[in-house]
Amino acid sequence: MEPFYLVVFGSLASLVAVLELSKTSKDRFSTSSAFNSFKNNYLVVYSLMMGTLSLCYHYGFGKGEIGHLFIAGFGSSMLFGTVVGSLADKRGRKRACVTYCITYILSCITKHSPQYKVLMLGRVLGGIATSLLFSAFESWLVAEHNKRGFDQQWLSITFAKAIFLGNGLMAILSGLFGNVLVDSLKLGPVAPFDAASCFLAIGMIIILSTWTENYGDPSENKDLLTQFKGAAAAIAADEKITLLGAIQSLFEGSMYTFVFLWTPALSPNDEDIPHGFIFATFMLSSMLGSSIASRLLAHPTPRVESYMQTVFMLSSMALLLPVVTNVRIFAHIFSILPKAPRKTNSFKSQQLLVAPSNVKGGSISFSGCIQLIGFCIFEACVGIFWPSIMKMRSQYIPEEARSTIMNFFRIPLNIFVCIALYNVKALPMTVMFGMCSAFLFVASLLQRRLMVIAEIHKSRSQDWLNMEEIDPEGVPLNG
Repeated sequence: MEPFYLVVFGSLASLVAVLELSKTSKDRFSTSSAFNSFKNNYLVVYSLMMGTLSLCYHYGFGKGEIGHLFIAGFGSSMLFGTVVGSLADKRGRKRACVTYCITYILSCITKHSPQYKVLMLGRVLGGIATSLLFSAFESWLVAEHNKRGFDQQWLSITFAKAIFLGNGLMAILSGLFGNVLVDSLKLGPVAPFDAASCFLAIGMIIILSTWTENYGDPSENKDLLTQFKGAAAAIAADEKITLLGAIQSLFEGSMYTFVFLWTPALSPNDEDIPHGFIFATFMLSSMLGSSIASRLLAHPTPRVESYMQTVFMLSSMALLLPVVTNVRIFAHIFSILPKAPRKTNSFKSQQLLVAPSNVKGGSISFSGCIQLIGFCIFEACVGIFWPSIMKMRSQYIPEEARSTIMNFFRIPLNIFVCIALYNVKALPMTVMFGMCSAFLFVASLLQRRLMVIAEIHKSRSQDWLNMEEIDPEGVPLNG
């Protein structure tokens, strides 16, 4: 393995260690033992769920099969997952989490079949399960946290730790464990899915034995359509919720598109790159981001609505790097490369700002190294995004329709990802990355608007608190 990869990984590991070990009392909340027990229980379950997801994704199908199967997954998440996820508010979030475990176990079992229809069914089940994973668990956590009377600020601790452990550390360990099962023990490519089923079963047992049920709006007189209408009305009536949904869709849509683009971006000439090690490096970057987020969320300033503007702008610039290093015009402006042919429609013939290797299967190019650093920065932004968006959702989304609204947010996200996947081979990578960069820039503008609206709402709330000292004419009563 080239030293460059080791240097990047070692630098990130050092930064994560320094950030975690240097935390002082100012960077931590003083919590109770009851909360710590509650938090640790949730983190164990969430880590098992995310470790399962990483196992299944890391050992998915080849690029030739990604198109239809992954579109089926995101499509089913949009159509069926929205309905199933919304039932969590009415029928119970704990039941929804158990349903996730059962549904994903069934999805894993279908990987044993060589039949395309069975595999397609597995992707549909996986799409439904994904909607439950990203709505029911968080909804249960927020409702249970509030029901037990814990400080609202302590939610930030659970959010940050969940991303650090579940999306970061467990993803790395799952990748290593999958390698052992497939490469070392020679158990076959389906072994990771079988292991994932075991983890899901363990998580389901913990949920059934230790979690209590909570609901959004359990009233019997509301059917599912009425519930949808109520959630849509809540989104339309509150600009903060609308902005939050748009921001989430823009960022997650760009993030999922990046997942399918980073490999060809780093190896346009089939360079020999260590995919597994790079994936672990990305997860380490995400851990770095969540560690930064835990510090930011532990302090009253800067507010999450404020610093997320910078995060979105930084992520936009990070995904712009493949465009900057691959657009022919920059070569002409800076006279770095020889003049390109005047007439060409081939994407591969475009000249690069930083010249790649022309040798098939060679080592990563200098432009690839620059892009890899940019991708690590983007993954760090992802690590900051998750606990921060969870924090904002806990503040702005009404409890009675939390799961329903969160699944509404996933509808435009799934539409965007399906369109991107369908056209992934038709559009040049520069166009795809440029589109993602533009979406992230728009997200930063919407985040700015959200901050302004939140400040106005906060100011008006303070005015209402002072109304008891002012008469309707605006004259102080004690004057």
